[in-house]
Amino acid sequence: MTALDLSSPVAVVGTGTMGQGIAQVALVAGHPVRLHDAAPGQAREAADAIGARLDRLVEKERLTADERDAARARLTPVDDLAGLAGCSLVVEAVVERLDVKQELFRALEDVVADDCLLATNTSSLSVTAIGGALRVPGRFVGLHFFNPAPLLPLVEVVSGFATDVTSATRAYETARAWGKTPVACADTPGFIVNRVARPFYAEAFAVYESQGADPATIDAVLRESGFRMGAFELTDLIGQDVNESVTHSVWQAFFQDVRFRPSLAQRRLVESGRLGRKTGHGWYDHGPGAERPEPHTAEPAEPPAYVVAEGGLGPASELLTLIREAGIEVREEAEDEGTRLVLPGGGQLVLADGQASVEFSDVVYFDLALDYRAATRIALSHCKDTSARTVAEATGLFQALGKKVSVIGDVPGMIVARTVARIIDLAVEAVAQGVATEEDVDIAMRLGVNYPLGPFEWSRRLGRGWAGALLDEMHEIDPSGRYAPSLALYQYACAAREREDTP
Repeated sequence: MTALDLSSPVAVVGTGTMGQGIAQVALVAGHPVRLHDAAPGQAREAADAIGARLDRLVEKERLTADERDAARARLTPVDDLAGLAGCSLVVEAVVERLDVKQELFRALEDVVADDCLLATNTSSLSVTAIGGALRVPGRFVGLHFFNPAPLLPLVEVVSGFATDVTSATRAYETARAWGKTPVACADTPGFIVNRVARPFYAEAFAVYESQGADPATIDAVLRESGFRMGAFELTDLIGQDVNESVTHSVWQAFFQDVRFRPSLAQRRLVESGRLGRKTGHGWYDHGPGAERPEPHTAEPAEPPAYVVAEGGLGPASELLTLIREAGIEVREEAEDEGTRLVLPGGGQLVLADGQASVEFSDVVYFDLALDYRAATRIALSHCKDTSARTVAEATGLFQALGKKVSVIGDVPGMIVARTVARIIDLAVEAVAQGVATEEDVDIAMRLGVNYPLGPFEWSRRLGRGWAGALLDEMHEIDPSGRYAPSLALYQYACAAREREDTP
């Protein structure tokens, strides 16, 4: 099954930001496009807005004037659904309410032919439920674009329970013909991106709620370890109400699974009307002249003269090279396993492993970085009984490597490590449940939310057993189930060990 022919008319119903963006994508690809909105006059206003964006593309030399004029000639606002007769694809981008979407598609079935592909751009509702009341449910599919649709490449092509393979394939090929990068997924709460990305927000909020660190510090640690933005600044950009709504929808759809539990702190933010940039205040003050709070950064400390490396430091092994390059002696002691450095004062510096420093004598934990050479900030955590000398030596060591240091509370799993471990767990479980392939999950997370690596790329780099081991330790401390590693993750790690043991 191939993509829709460019002569085939495409309709977009709902002309808000997403609807206009989707219409522009189809229009620039070469299709005749019809716009409809239930609000009188809205479709014509949307057509004018799209025309203005085409003008800007000409100014930026991304379109020629002739291409713009041809695109404008193919764009038609229509006042009622009857004007969509003859379309080969109708994409819906109306309000996120199941009843509204179901009513719209039932009405569309009375207008379009039975071979017209019907698609929803929903980000949080069930594709199966929306299409369940249709006379021909096999031609119904999810086409989840990301905002802004003309710029972001990812499209999740979602097959509902009744979606025909031919319909899903045609939708997939059409999205690709439009210059997008489609990924195929089954109809699951949150699809790929909004399901697998929940821990990025949830763990940052959990660290904050436990008073482990403030938003500016958590954001700085995430951002300077390789993420494009921190969780607090990103949700301020998205809108706290929008982000919380998706979280709540996924949580409810998974029968209130504790792993997807919404944040009470975010709920209070929404209740107070502090929705982020659009209201001028969210986690941060975005008002005129407002200054962003600075992250906690430790004062300069003297580096240790040497460190003793017990074991190869596992995922943090790159640190040994950096320490030597900084002129600090590394004395290595053979260990079967080890992810710790012993400091001159006798204290230990240990890679975040899901345990708390209060469980041990004189231990400072350091957070995961996906690339310790590139990272510009490292978080350290310790309990109140950790000696001041150990904290100072640990701080001075990372500062000697050119890193800023943020000292946070005694937080099991730190910030980056617990976030990445949970993302990997949800990704592995999604693949095990047939939601998508490993490759498509990695593509979706890199393109949909700009992660530096996909979850499976992370897992291969860190070791297949790393995420499960960290989550096991966190589950012992917090047996609520939030950090219990999935059966799929356990099987994934065991399969890797079996391959390693096979001669």
